[in-house]
Amino acid sequence: MKIPVIKKLVEEVALEDLKAAEEALMEEQKPAIEIQGDDEGEQLTHVFAAIFILEKMGNNGVDFKTALREYTQKVRTSIS
Repeated sequence: MKIPVIKKLVEEVALEDLKAAEEALMEEQKPAIEIQGDDEGEQLTHVFAAIFILEKMGNNGVDFKTALREYTQKVRTSIS
């Protein structure tokens, strides 16, 4: 997971396009948008994170850093 890639997706890609990219990756297809990552798994991680952050920012009125912090805490909890 690379924070700069997630930040770029949040800043430059619409939520609908991220969801379409998520669907494409889940179906092992090439997404319509460019997503940086070493492999499809990392690309999917970046898309998941960007979707979570955009939804958190929109629904809760928080800034990027707060939403990112919440996402990373969620990931840490799921790994533990």
